[in-house]
Amino acid sequence: MSQNTAPPRKQSNGSGAAWASSGTLFAGVLMVVIGILDILQGIAAIAEDDVYQRVGDYVFKFDLTSWGWIHLILGILVAAAGAGILKGSEWGRMGGIVLASLNVIAQFMFLPYHPWWALFSMAISIFVIWALVSDDTSFRKDTV
Repeated sequence: MSQNTAPPRKQSNGSGAAWASSGTLFAGVLMVVIGILDILQGIAAIAEDDVYQRVGDYVFKFDLTSWGWIHLILGILVAAAGAGILKGSEWGRMGGIVLASLNVIAQFMFLPYHPWWALFSMAISIFVIWALVSDDTSFRKDTV
């Protein structure tokens, strides 16, 4: 008499590693998109377009042209780090964590000019930081 049994399941490291790895790829794409949008945001602010209106009085005050240059430079760096993440480089990952953190700070300070976009960009940057920090597959070395 024979019994039909299911094949044994493969033991995995957990579904968290798969989520983090997929999140890293998605974070790279998001960083490229956010970088491009920050570049466009910077160009609009440098041109002193009527896109941005001041919504209140805040402690930190910069000229709109200054914010334009900040967003333009930050956007170029964020897009470059996103491309590095998509290539799988370690400098892209570390730079992505640092630049996403700087983007959160810059967007927080840009709240008076464009509040909804700044909140959305901060949320995306926080997801990017989580995805890049939680994926430790590039730090694992097989020494077998």
